Amino acid sequence: MNTLVLGANGKTGRRVADRLTARGVPVRRGTRAGTPRFDWEEPGTWSPALAGVDAVYVSYFPDLAVPGAVDAVRELTDLAEKAGVRRLVLLSGRGETEAQAAEDVVRAGGIEWTVVRCAWFNQNFSEGHLLDPLLGGDVALPAEEVREPFLDVEDIADVAVAALTEPGHGGRTYEMTGPRLLTFAEAVAEIAEATGRPLTYRPTDLGTYLAATGMPEDVTGLLGYLFSELLDGRNAWVGDGVEQALGRPAKDFSEFVRDNVPVWQVTAQPAR
Repeated sequence: MNTLVLGANGKTGRRVADRLTARGVPVRRGTRAGTPRFDWEEPGTWSPALAGVDAVYVSYFPDLAVPGAVDAVRELTDLAEKAGVRRLVLLSGRGETEAQAAEDVVRAGGIEWTVVRCAWFNQNFSEGHLLDPLLGGDVALPAEEVREPFLDVEDIADVAVAALTEPGHGGRTYEMTGPRLLTFAEAVAEIAEATGRPLTYRPTDLGTYLAATGMPEDVTGLLGYLFSELLDGRNAWVGDGVEQALGRPAKDFSEFVRDNVPVWQVTAQPAR
C-alpha cells in the first residue's frame, strides 16, 4: 500500500515514515524537499503528491488551530478522494475547536478515516521548544497547577502505522493520552531527578512568557492560544486510545524520561 506521510520531517511524521519503511511499505515523504514535493502553502503541489497513493497520514503544519487549516484539510481530503486514496489518518489535538472541525471534514469525506486525537507531546521536552530552557536549567511557562496527560510520540507513531496498514481502525477516533496526569512542574522535577541536575520551574504570566520568546507574531499567537485555552484544565483527564488501538498501555512519562536522559545532560564548558 503506497503511503503518503505529510510532515515527514516532523515529530510524528518522521517516526511514522521510518516505521512504514522498516515494514517494507512504499513511502512518499510529503515535505517541501520531497519528490514530488508537498507544501501546505502551495496547493498546486498537493495533487502530484497524492497521485498513485493508497493511504495518507495527515499532519497539518504548524497546527490545526491556525486560520485556514480546516479549509486546507477539506481541499486535501477532496483531492485525495478524487485521486483514489482509500485510507486517511488525521493527527488531531485534544480540546481544540478548530481541530475537531477538521476531524468533521475528514469524517464527511468518502475515504476510510481514522482520527488520532492527541495530548501534549512528551517530546516537547526533548526535541521541542522546552529543550533549550531545560538545558539552561530554568523553565518558565504560563502554566501553574493544570495537569496534562503527556503523550509519547512513539505511541502516536505506532497507532498511526497500525491505522494506515491494518484492518479494524476505520471510523475510529482514538483519544490519545499518557497513563497519568502531571503538572509541568512535576514533569520538570522528574527530569531533574533522572538527570541529577538542579532544574527549576517557574510559572509566569502569558504576556511575559511570549515577550521573552523573541519569536515572530504568528508563532507567539499560536503559543498564546495553546497556553491560554488548551491549558485551562479541559484536557486534565486520561484517555485510553493507545490501548484501544494497540492492546497495550500508553508509555509513561517516567519511561520517556529514562530513555532521554542523555538529551538533557550538559557538558561543562571550560572557563574563559
